[in-house]
Formats: sequence, C-alpha cells, structure tokens
Amino acid sequence: MTLANFDELLAKYAHLLIKKGLNVGTGDYVHINTDVNQIQLTHLLVKQAYEAGAAHVAVDFSDDTLTRLKYEHESTETLCEVPDYAVAKAEYFLEKRAKRLALRSTDPNNLSGLDAQKISASQRALRSAIAHVSTAIQANEVSWLVAAGAAPAWAAVVFPDLGSSQEQVDALWEAIFKANRIYADDPIAAWDQHVETLDQKAKFLNDTQFDALHYTGPGTDLVLGLPKNHVWESAGSLNRKGEIFIANMPTEEVFTAPDFRRAEGYVSSSKPLAYGGTVIEGMKFTFKDGQIVEVSAEKGEETLKRLVEENEGARGLGEVALVAHKTPISQSGITFFNTLFDENASNHLAIGQAYATSVQGGTDMSQEELAQAGLNRSIVHVDFMIGNEHMDIDGIKADGTRVPIFRKGEWAY
Repeated sequence: MTLANFDELLAKYAHLLIKKGLNVGTGDYVHINTDVNQIQLTHLLVKQAYEAGAAHVAVDFSDDTLTRLKYEHESTETLCEVPDYAVAKAEYFLEKRAKRLALRSTDPNNLSGLDAQKISASQRALRSAIAHVSTAIQANEVSWLVAAGAAPAWAAVVFPDLGSSQEQVDALWEAIFKANRIYADDPIAAWDQHVETLDQKAKFLNDTQFDALHYTGPGTDLVLGLPKNHVWESAGSLNRKGEIFIANMPTEEVFTAPDFRRAEGYVSSSKPLAYGGTVIEGMKFTFKDGQIVEVSAEKGEETLKRLVEENEGARGLGEVALVAHKTPISQSGITFFNTLFDENASNHLAIGQAYATSVQGGTDMSQEELAQAGLNRSIVHVDFMIGNEHMDIDGIKADGTRVPIFRKGEWAY
C-alpha cells in the first residue's frame, strides 16, 4: 500500500470493529465472513478477537471470481440446492451465540450480464433455508456487524478517473477510514460521541410517537404510517444478553419500522443500488394500501422487479431511516455503490423484513404477532436511498398536527 501509515490505520480499524462494533469479550464465539482480498485485515480481526478474550474465531472466505463462475456454469436446479451442512453450520453458530462480522469488498457489477432469474432463484433458496437464523439475527439474538474493506474491482467503480489501480484502492481505503473516524486520535471515543448525538435524535422521535411521516421532494410524495409503540433506534443496539454492539460501521442513521399496511404515494431513489451483483439506477416506487403497486428503474429494472415480485413480503416496507444530508459520507461527494455507505449519506427505506426491535416487546413476539403489530415479514431486506438536499419530512401526530422533522435534507430540530 502507498497510503501513508496504512498498517497503523488498518490496525486501528480492526480494533474498532472488534472492540466497539462487535464488543467481543471473554468466552465469546466469533464468526467472520470475509473476502479473499481482505486477508491482511482478516488476520488483524482474528488477532484482535482473541486478544479481547474470544474462545473461538471461525472465518469463511468468499471470492468474486468463484461466485461468478458458479452462476455462469451451474444450473438453476443445482444452485437452489442448499446443502444440509450449510444450514447446520448457520444453526451451530446461532446456538453458540457467535458474534458475527460480515466484511464486504465485492465488485458491485460482479454478476452483471448473467441470468437474473437464476441469481434470484438461488438467493431466494438460500434465504429460505436459513430464514429462521436470519430472523433471529435481525431480532438481535446475537451481536452482528457489517463493515467493508477496499479491493481493486470495487475501487475501480468508485474512482474510475484515478490513474492506477493502486491509487483507486488507496482512495477507497482513505474514504473508509474517514467514514469510520479512524483518523481520530481515539476512534472509540469519537464513536462514543457520535452515538450520543444520534441517541438524542432517536429520543425525541420515541418520546413524540408520530402516527405517520410525510416525505416530499423531487419525484417523491409519500406518506408512511408508523406502528403503535414503535421504537426508533440509532447506532447502538443490544443483543439478547444485554451487550451493546453497533450493527453497521459506518452509520449515520436513526431508524424504525413503518406500518407495512399504511403507505400511500410515490418515491424516487437518489442513489444507485448495488444488489444481486448488479447496479440498479433511477428507481421509482408507487404505493397503495401499504404495498408497492408499480416499480421501475432506468438501469437494472429486471433485477429490481424480480426482487419485488418473487419474494414474499417484498411489496411492503420493513425500515424507514433518517439521515441528514450533510453527513461526512454525503459531504465526501463519493457514491460508493455499496449500501453500507450510500445509505448513510441519505434518507432511505428498506423493502421486505422489519426488525423485531422496531416495536416495544417485539423480540418476544411471534412472527404472526409482529405482523399484527404492523411489522412486515419477509425473507429479504434491501435498503434503497431516497434522500437529498431538497427533501422535507413532516411528522404527523394522531390528531393531525404536523411537526417539521427535516427541512432541505437536514434535521429540523
């Protein structure tokens, strides 16, 4: 690497992810899903986890080239065969309450040009096979964290105008470090302060308990109902044991679940979405009685339509997240083509599954009770970005009173 002090910065990043993100402690099991191009960071993560007291650290690697070859040459039938050992492995780590870290550095266009139906069917089969594990994780039964590392193919998409692959990778690492406050003298202290700021925003929303939100802006006029006793969360979460963790690093959002039965109007995307190995751009969704009744995209429309039409619950929304326009990620001017970063530069919504933690007592509810409370049930959860510097959002109380929440893309309180 040519980035100044790279090894030192990478070590600080690994320490932040293990100690602040996952909050690994004595006796913990840790399960890391990573890419083969992240071997240096992965070594540091494993070392940090053991030094924090982990009893066992397991690592699974993936590779873009092998993934593409698999989709190119295997039949849909074969791709949809989820082996028993894969399901058993997922169940094993859930039983061990393993803290999970997903480290992403995938090329956003890795599966571009391949059979979208084959990809959709394969991903749907895997999600269905481990649905109960995914549901438990989304209910914060265990600590989990999604983070990222720079790699050449991804960096080339983000910084196509830089002269060499090395410059592109360096620029992406620098952007990742800045977004995660790694340049601070004490990144953990910087995160503590950041979490406190987001907590204050969430507290106001929780205390007020709006009945609905009204979004207006270019290509958007949407009213979303909110469930009774909904809970706005910010950066920090609690697992079943009461341990604090941060699910996304970076994060700039406060979020809850909308009532999936109450959405009226239309909304347009403000950033590209990398999904299913394809970049989707220029999305527009129309809602009636809580459901998507019309969807279009300027690029990647087939992939988007398959997401909405072929997955149960994917016509409803599972998350509403508020993010100020002038966040560090937004102000960088970088489009990352990676939801982890792009969603933290913009207000966003999510198609599909709602988190059980988004309603009071939700983690103790059955799937049927969650649905009755207004929380969408699905095997998918896909965020898409809608915010910009022109967006206004009003909170609507049960008596119809309106309170400004966002004006011109910024918090109004």
